Amino acid sequence: MSRSGLVDRHIAFLEALRSAGLPVSLAEDLDAVAALTALDWTDRTQVRDGYAATLVKRQAQRPTFEALFDLYFPRLVGGGVAELERAAEADPDGSPVRDNAAALAAFREELALALEAGDEQRLQELAAEMVGRFGAMPGRGPGLSSWSAYTAMQRVAPGDLVDRIVAALLGEGLTQEEAERGAGRRVGAYTAQVEADARRRIAEEKGAEHVANVALRPSIDRLDFTAARRSDLEEMRREIYPLARRLATRLTKEQHARRRGPLDFRRTVRASMSTGGVPIATHHRPKRPHRTELVVLCDVSGSVANFAQFTLLLVFALRDQFQKVRAFTFIDHVHEVTHHFVPGADVVDVMADLAASTAHAALWGRTNYGRALTKFVEEHPDAVGPKTSLLVLGDARSNYSDLHEGVLKDLAATARHSWWLNPEHRRHWGTGDSAAATYGEIVDMVECRNLTQLAEFVHDLAR
Repeated sequence: MSRSGLVDRHIAFLEALRSAGLPVSLAEDLDAVAALTALDWTDRTQVRDGYAATLVKRQAQRPTFEALFDLYFPRLVGGGVAELERAAEADPDGSPVRDNAAALAAFREELALALEAGDEQRLQELAAEMVGRFGAMPGRGPGLSSWSAYTAMQRVAPGDLVDRIVAALLGEGLTQEEAERGAGRRVGAYTAQVEADARRRIAEEKGAEHVANVALRPSIDRLDFTAARRSDLEEMRREIYPLARRLATRLTKEQHARRRGPLDFRRTVRASMSTGGVPIATHHRPKRPHRTELVVLCDVSGSVANFAQFTLLLVFALRDQFQKVRAFTFIDHVHEVTHHFVPGADVVDVMADLAASTAHAALWGRTNYGRALTKFVEEHPDAVGPKTSLLVLGDARSNYSDLHEGVLKDLAATARHSWWLNPEHRRHWGTGDSAAATYGEIVDMVECRNLTQLAEFVHDLAR
């Protein structure tokens, strides 16, 4: 690639990072250029590490960075050596062997051996070969891709090889639980390699920008709660407490900066007498400390449960910023879950307890905001007071039931502040059985679809 081509690729790569949510400034752009001038451009690993050291600020951003780097600086072009060598093999009639029952069985055996051994280099080669042989979709219409990781995965089904991997790991002395976790990680990592190779091939056809805009998932802090897969949820859980620490540090600094109270005019004038009436030093009245009492009311039905649980975890990780925190979950009935959030509790245990508590939050099994609000007031009349900030979490979809708006109005009138976080995109509010428009007229409703928006709101809430 020419020097001008490298510059264009560098600029396009940085623009893709910014579009994916990574905050890459001009200064970091220049830092990356300075670092890369000292590296060997023929060593792809060095180039990747140089970019990462200068552009990636948080571990949660690393998967997105890696995926985009693979698009703009691919490890290989075309099918790769392994696939080309395999395609050169011929059937008796002289046609290349790509996909038949015998070829599939032979490939699965090679894949099983590589997964059992944990051979990373061989697994990378097999991922490229798998997409080329079993994920090809030639002859598709205009605008459609010729490669599909999903098709390849359905054809080869590496998940069916888990038992063999577990047996191999047991033979290495691991326990059953350790072997099952290890097998799951290996299959998951291989699946990610297959998906990455399919993206690489599509990028060769349609351009890296197309894949970055259409096929690439956003960074974990910008991924919608309702679109998260199981692996994404695990990564979000790991991100919650580092996020809470960063927020707590920011809030502490801001509180120190605002520590001085209003100007004490009389003391300032009196002190200025020693300097001829010139107020060189100002004096301020002590600032009254204030911390919010917080009550959180969470819809835990369906996909909204993930959003509610992460919000609860973040709020309780920041509980030192509040005077008192109480939390309640509901579907059509209300259940208090404050006792789950004890200091030092393991995040996985808390999530499991919250999931188990869902059964107590459902009486009839259908989301009913009106019934839940009424039960909350009846069973916990002292929860919300004039010093309380009320936070409601949910999509406001109430199955066309009676909304009991008057109950929410009374709660909002009693509380010092009230907010409603909705994990749906704003354009869906008020559609179907959504009562977002009705409830939004009573309390401030805020769109909160990912960790970034959640962090911004909690920062403003705890100030």
